[in-house]
Amino acid sequence: MALRLQRLPSSSPAAAIVARVAAVALALAAAGTLLAAGGARPLDLAGQVLRSTFGSDFGLEDVGLLLTPLILTGLSVAVALRIGAWNIGADGQFYAGAFAASGVALFIPGPTVLMLPLMFVAGAAGGLVWILIPTLARAFAEVSELITTLLLNFVATLLVYYVSTGPWLDPGGHALATTARLVHDVPEFWGLIHWGFPLTIVICLVVAATLGFTKWGYEVRIAGSNPQAAAYAGIPFRRRLVAVMLLSGAIAGVAGMLEVAGTVHRLQGGISNNFGYLGIMVAVLARGSCVGVIAAAALMAVILNSGIVLQTQGVNTSTVLAITGLILFFTAIGDELAHFRLVRARPAES
Repeated sequence: MALRLQRLPSSSPAAAIVARVAAVALALAAAGTLLAAGGARPLDLAGQVLRSTFGSDFGLEDVGLLLTPLILTGLSVAVALRIGAWNIGADGQFYAGAFAASGVALFIPGPTVLMLPLMFVAGAAGGLVWILIPTLARAFAEVSELITTLLLNFVATLLVYYVSTGPWLDPGGHALATTARLVHDVPEFWGLIHWGFPLTIVICLVVAATLGFTKWGYEVRIAGSNPQAAAYAGIPFRRRLVAVMLLSGAIAGVAGMLEVAGTVHRLQGGISNNFGYLGIMVAVLARGSCVGVIAAAALMAVILNSGIVLQTQGVNTSTVLAITGLILFFTAIGDELAHFRLVRARPAES
């Protein structure tokens, strides 16, 4: 019996999940092989990583702290993908949100119970403003958001470096290259884990429900999959594109606000730790699912925390970047292979 490969228009959910799991497994196997070739003992390192991550409160707290920004930046990218846009600028919007929230905390007096919601709004507004120009350029001039959002990342990074080492530098001189400590913190509920984490889960579920079960979300999905069909059905594609991209930027801005008010407590250069770029990988691993980004972010958080553990074992930090790159590489291959299935060849084809 002869068999042939048949390409399907779309992959089934089961095939896509299998492809994701296989991609992660192959990436870890490839990383282990490379570590072994370099003289390391990958199985011992893997055991050390698992014990340090899941065998102690300290490890779980580290993963929890990484989860919040990864979920939100992943959600930011996933939301934009629903309308067919690539928001590569989540890192810049993250910085803009942190910048705006820090400005409110540093220069507007008030009780914490009022200031934290105001910082939340400022963070969302910061991210929204930062993606506004790329959004309008895409909607009205068909300028690729891939380029504009990416370039604004560098502007936002330099802006935060400038204010944290210049005009907003800690006046007391207690810290170098940062602002003073923010007086308003997101409260913690378990160890170092703050309430931003459950808030992030709620945001994720609300966005998923809005996109999955409302008329607006239905129109966004139609517009994202086929703009011509959406226009024929009377759906205002340009208006939906603007709304979704602004929402995407606002979510990344909230990530910056929660990072500065819940984890770092000071505005400083490098505060994003590339969370915006890692959010792209989270969204890809989640296949653009707003709920799936939670699981994908958890995997990414464990990998990032593994990097910290590996450093204590003398492994270069670039190893983690290599592993994340391998995961993305194998995921891309797995996505393509998931579109194929084996079928019995017809007599004329055999």
